[in-house]
Amino acid sequence: MGNGAKLPVPLTGLSSSEADAALHALQDASPGSLTVYVVPESSPLLPQVGSSALRCPSLRSHRPPGMLRAGQGLAALRARLQQLIRVMSLPATSIAAALADRVPDGQLGPDARRHLKSSLGYEITFSLLNPDPKSHDVDWDIEGAVGRYVQPVLDKLSVVANFSVDSQILYYAVLGVTPRFDKESSSFLLSAHSLPHVINPVEARLGSSAASLYPVLNFLLYVPERSHSPLYIQDKDGAPVPTNAFHSPRWGGIMVRGPASASLPLHVDVDMVRVMEVFLAQLRLLFGISREELPPEFQVESPGNEGLADWELDRLLWAHTVENIATVATTLTSLAQLLDQISNIVIKDDVASEVYRAVASVQDAMAELAEGRLRSAFQASKEAVTSSERAFFDPSLLHLLYFPDDQKFAIYIPLFLPMAVPILLSLAKILREARQRKKEPSKID
Repeated sequence: MGNGAKLPVPLTGLSSSEADAALHALQDASPGSLTVYVVPESSPLLPQVGSSALRCPSLRSHRPPGMLRAGQGLAALRARLQQLIRVMSLPATSIAAALADRVPDGQLGPDARRHLKSSLGYEITFSLLNPDPKSHDVDWDIEGAVGRYVQPVLDKLSVVANFSVDSQILYYAVLGVTPRFDKESSSFLLSAHSLPHVINPVEARLGSSAASLYPVLNFLLYVPERSHSPLYIQDKDGAPVPTNAFHSPRWGGIMVRGPASASLPLHVDVDMVRVMEVFLAQLRLLFGISREELPPEFQVESPGNEGLADWELDRLLWAHTVENIATVATTLTSLAQLLDQISNIVIKDDVASEVYRAVASVQDAMAELAEGRLRSAFQASKEAVTSSERAFFDPSLLHLLYFPDDQKFAIYIPLFLPMAVPILLSLAKILREARQRKKEPSKID
């Protein structure tokens, strides 16, 4: 954390852009850092910047993520800064979500396992479902929408993982759930309890996760057939969902297009701005990025066109680094338990080097994390995950992992025991006959 106590030029008489240029020289712009500017209440800069959350364009390119009024005295300022840092750093809820797969169910809340697990890459698939192509001629500019709205977000998230984007149109693809007709509104409704049954029939048509090495995020736009139009989604209280969409944790989201007219054939021109607003909000939820409940006097930087603020990216790096370290610890512990169970195993040098490299990378990640260097800590944690998985899934250990000695006995005994029984009985008979011949006296003519 930096403190702008000494300035190369005084701020008196400067505009907001000139003051920002002067303050920028004292600022640490690295991920995980928080530069604090103490501006007196009487400063003419405070109304310009404090009237709205970082609305000055020159401030958006740097890393002052928020503003607050601390009141009188440095003691009040310190207390308010601690509250701000708790909001923008890694809270207990984010730590619990990062370690959700390693904590017993009873110790976590219902939303702890809703976030995506850390991965080296993600595949994003946008699908248009048109169950009635004879009645609906749907036009959606998905390529242009991805370039304008999705790609800036993925560029910001490129430090977290690699992303690939594709799209497809599926004809005659239905949701698999029959909506209920409501006479009062003359519309069809999908209740909240029927939404979980929508995923499986649709996923069978997608076919994108079968050949993927990374987690697949599915975003579906469904244009209902004419016999089920208009179609609306209801929440748990029976009220219509404003976005007419829902998301499934660790899977993706589905949006239903609004009402269709009765004239045929119907040309549907999809409003990609509204669709991408919903899909990007669902993408934030899948990564566990949500707006925090802040006191009214707090003013936090808006995500803007990138869809992700700098401090939100810092929190994501924190969470994924902690999760990667926990993943490496679990993988190496499982490998050690496997080696303890097999006494006659021979460890190759390359497997041992991967284990040592994973341990060293974890130590580097923890040291960098303690110093607040998020990007280098995250890169070290990714290297540790890669090395630990290489060691665990080494071809020389796979046959021991999937075919241990007890399983070999269970496989081969039923095969060889039926053949061994008659052989053993024949050997026993031969031995008895040999002993009897030895006991009988020999006849001499």
